Amino acid sequence: MKITAAKQDGVPTTHITLTATNVSGRTCTLLHYPLIAFGDVQTAKDVPSVAKSRPATPVVLAVGAPAHAAVRINNGGVDDENRAVTSFHVNLFAADGPAEGSEVVSAPADGITMDDSAAKTGYWTPELREGADDF
Repeated sequence: MKITAAKQDGVPTTHITLTATNVSGRTCTLLHYPLIAFGDVQTAKDVPSVAKSRPATPVVLAVGAPAHAAVRINNGGVDDENRAVTSFHVNLFAADGPAEGSEVVSAPADGITMDDSAAKTGYWTPELREGADDF
């Protein structure tokens, strides 16, 4: 999987969209949600998931197909708890739990402002869905 991040529309930026594209040469299944660590991968707490964004079935991706996950990074506005982030770690689930290793993902251009207490992630879906991915 190749994972990229983009800012969602709106000012201030409160959400990003992660896109995972299947570059493996075979069909792949994305389970659950991205395991995201904003900071040192060994000590950072994983961003919690939002249950209402869970699709009915796991996402199966053909070669070259993308899946998306919405990620709330802050609540908007200026806050003493906010910190600048230029990259972060994303890991995927395997059938028996988190997969080994993680991918370093570059933040969108100009970086992002992160508030660990506000962070939430949606589940992987073939497309972002109004309502289910609004959090």
